[in-house]
Amino acid sequence: MKKKDELIDALCKELLLRKEEIAGDIETIYFGGGTPSLLTSEELQQIFETIFANFSVVKDPEITLEANPDDLSEEKLKILAASSVNRLSIGVQSFFEADLKMMNRAHNQQEALESIETAKNYFDNISIDLIYGIPQMSNERWLQNLNIALELNVPHISSYALTVEPKTALKKLIEKGKISPVDEDAAKEHYELMIEVLETAGFENYEFSNFGKPGYFSRNNTAYWFGKPYLGIGPSAHSFDGNNRKWNINNNILYIKAIAKGELPAEVEELSTTDKYNEHVMTRLRTKWGISIPEVEEKFGETYKTYLLKEAQHFLDDGLLDLNDDKLSISKRGKFLSDGIAADLFFINL
Repeated sequence: MKKKDELIDALCKELLLRKEEIAGDIETIYFGGGTPSLLTSEELQQIFETIFANFSVVKDPEITLEANPDDLSEEKLKILAASSVNRLSIGVQSFFEADLKMMNRAHNQQEALESIETAKNYFDNISIDLIYGIPQMSNERWLQNLNIALELNVPHISSYALTVEPKTALKKLIEKGKISPVDEDAAKEHYELMIEVLETAGFENYEFSNFGKPGYFSRNNTAYWFGKPYLGIGPSAHSFDGNNRKWNINNNILYIKAIAKGELPAEVEELSTTDKYNEHVMTRLRTKWGISIPEVEEKFGETYKTYLLKEAQHFLDDGLLDLNDDKLSISKRGKFLSDGIAADLFFINL
């Protein structure tokens, strides 16, 4: 990684520049995006020392690090286990070679399996990512993916529908007709199979894309879905203080130069009441906890509460939403449609 030392120094300096932005205790720390598993023990230590010396951190924080299977050698896992990291999120995506090649992943099937088995010697709290809706993936192969994950006995699984990004090899193959496009009906079948298999195995689908055994829900992600403030450090990182969204420049060199001058290279968006209401609906509706009607009234006022109940009524009539104990939630039948339903509940300023 070019200018790696300078980038680590800049991350630590940004933490110092922004330490007043966090008023309460830090409950979770998340190393995500890019390749955080490439950090050395010294670099990790530098970052952790900066955090613990300048912020109030709870006694038992959840500290997650994202990693790819090909980065998780036993030596690397020993380094991570000796640090403050206590949760691993491993980007497996699939246990089949053909799928990994199609998605242009750097690791292979064997590395995926070995990284998890070895990680279990050092970490108890492990999450893996799986992708469904991959072109030409049969229900049988998707079930095999799920069963391999269950045999590995990890306590948390995050699973997402395949998204075909522009200008990728997969996008070009689809455009040339060499690979079938993503089939939404097949993705829906995969999702419904996943719920059935994982819930039978003792997992809880506590958020649309996340399944955890009791005691292993992601504290970091749950805080996000409940609208808690968070501080994002580094290039492209996003932050939220309850009223404003802030995002850093996505260029490493420009980021390093700005921080060296004591400047924060970020754009800021102030959220309106309607923006905050819409985000509240979107995030809460994806979770098992749903939307508290009294909370909507308390946070946003009577007008938004009345609007929400009015717009929700036809989904309640169709059995896609449930309303129990003043909580509006997605029904089992409506789960795969949750984002679309949430969008229909948005308040639109005309």
